[in-house]
Amino acid sequence: MRRRTIPVGIACLAIVTLASIVTIQHVRAPAVDGTTNMTNTAGSPVMKPQFDKTAHSTTDPASPWVVVNKQHPLQPINYAPTDLTGVGNGQYLRLEAANALHAMFADAATAGYTVTAGSGYRSYATQVATYNSEVAAYGQAVADSESARAGYSEHQTGWAIDLDSGGCNIADCFAGTPGGKWITANAYKYGFLLRYPANLTDITGYRAEAWHFRYIGIPLATELHNEHVQTLEQFFGVSGGTTYKQ
Repeated sequence: MRRRTIPVGIACLAIVTLASIVTIQHVRAPAVDGTTNMTNTAGSPVMKPQFDKTAHSTTDPASPWVVVNKQHPLQPINYAPTDLTGVGNGQYLRLEAANALHAMFADAATAGYTVTAGSGYRSYATQVATYNSEVAAYGQAVADSESARAGYSEHQTGWAIDLDSGGCNIADCFAGTPGGKWITANAYKYGFLLRYPANLTDITGYRAEAWHFRYIGIPLATELHNEHVQTLEQFFGVSGGTTYKQ
């Protein structure tokens, strides 16, 4: 029988097609549940690690993850941190948060923006005076929408900071300043969260405060950013709202 030969072009095409099939089998594909599957060298799917929501307490006031709102007061109610560090303008934060804030301010300055500390840590007694002043000036209903009662304030933990920039000192206009826009876009990289976003008063208990940022650490801040979650209440499944716990 006469020996038949396969044209070189056809042979090359067959090899390329086979290689393409093998390659496609190793491309990452979304799993049915929406998570991303990756394949290891053995070809087995590897699931994306789940974020550990138990790494820090959400009830201990010394924890950077503590959730403080109208349903969850500090315990003890007159809690005071022990490692307060200056962040400028006579304001103080917990040491870890202060270091992160200094780094954020420095990078903002490098980018051409001036951002400063407006109001940081407030003691129980200071918060009593702050809240009472709001009530006297605007009435209790308005005060409760924008000022926490003593023992229910994030400022008392030493993890929260109100910021100033472009002449907007603890004011709504902060969001529209160049410095405010830079902070809002980059805060998570330094471990800060815009704590009271617009249209979520029913969850946070307070009106929008574009100037109020809460330190929660880079891992958690990055996770919230990547997952498009805006509040601690939503992420941890913690109750909130506009009514104080009786």
